[in-house]
Amino acid sequence: MAKNPVQNPEQMYRYILDNTLNESESLRLLRETTSTMEHSMMQISPDQGQFMALMVKLMEATTIVEIGTFTGYSALAMAQALPEDGRLIACDISREWTSIGQPYWEQAGVRQKIDLRLAPALDTLDELLESDFREIVDMVFIDADKKNGVAYYERSLQLLRPGGLVVVDNTFWGGMVADPDNTEEDTEAIRELTRLIHEDTRVESSMIAVGDGLLLARKREVEF
Repeated sequence: MAKNPVQNPEQMYRYILDNTLNESESLRLLRETTSTMEHSMMQISPDQGQFMALMVKLMEATTIVEIGTFTGYSALAMAQALPEDGRLIACDISREWTSIGQPYWEQAGVRQKIDLRLAPALDTLDELLESDFREIVDMVFIDADKKNGVAYYERSLQLLRPGGLVVVDNTFWGGMVADPDNTEEDTEAIRELTRLIHEDTRVESSMIAVGDGLLLARKREVEF
């Protein structure tokens, strides 16, 4: 097995940011505001936001569902990449956290693209499935409580069009998923979802070392 060639990850990460990051003013300000909060570690990294925005553009996505919004950095990154008529449905239960990002959504001129649904995400997903969203969504970003990961994933597949993409965050969980002695509930839930996607013939998947680990699963046009 090939070894990781990066000997100094902090130095390499700084190199990546210095040479690839093109963060908008609104994104930078929201990230800096969130960094002062007690739960700031829940925010995705700026390079991850830029990567997901690129995926939105490469897929020519017009409809996105985000499960877990926190202060809205990832929603802002993806909304900026959507076309003018694009729509991002943001699912979260916290009015307090999501209110932090909304002024920056306004500042960036994308507030009209973001449809914030303050309710348990499973309820919102079920409502979407009962309406006109079944098999029309281009991309789903899952970044919420880990115990419901499998339920979020199964509903996401029903919402996605053939060729659509599920993006799952925190699949490294700070490296804890690779520690066989760690049997905490969240760790086990992430492992369960990762195994499910790996074995799922309905998708093609790949895990990449961006942020805290991103698992990408593309819904096949034809199921096997």
